[in-house]
Amino acid sequence: EVQLVESGGGLVQYGGSLSLSCAASGFRFDDYAMSWVRQAPGKGLEWVSAVSWNGGLTYYNESVKGRFTISRDNAKNTVYLQMNSLKPEDTAVYYCYAERFVRAGVINNYWGQGTQVTVSS
Repeated sequence: EVQLVESGGGLVQYGGSLSLSCAASGFRFDDYAMSWVRQAPGKGLEWVSAVSWNGGLTYYNESVKGRFTISRDNAKNTVYLQMNSLKPEDTAVYYCYAERFVRAGVINNYWGQGTQVTVSS
C-alpha cells in the first residue's frame, strides 16, 4: 500500500519556523521527484517546492524562495520542508506529492493526506 504521511505542521507566530516531514512507503521512493503543494483556505492548490529524485535539483515558488528549503533523504524515504520567516499568507494545508515520469502523457503520482500550517500575525 502506497503511503505518504506528513507531519510537523502546527501553529506558529509570524516570523517563526516549522519543519515538515513526509515519510513515504509502498513505492520506490528514489524513482520519484517529490514536491510540496499547499492549499490556503478557500483557494486552489499552489505548488510550493520540488526536489529531484536524488536531491540534486531543487525548485521553489517565488513566494517562498529564500525562506523555505526542500530536501530529501532517500535512505529514510523521507522528504522535508524547512520553513523559516513564516508569514500569515503561508497558512495552508501542506501536501506531499510524489511524481514519476513513465512515458509521454503518462505519470505515476501519489498524494499525502496533508498537514495544517497556521501562521498567526
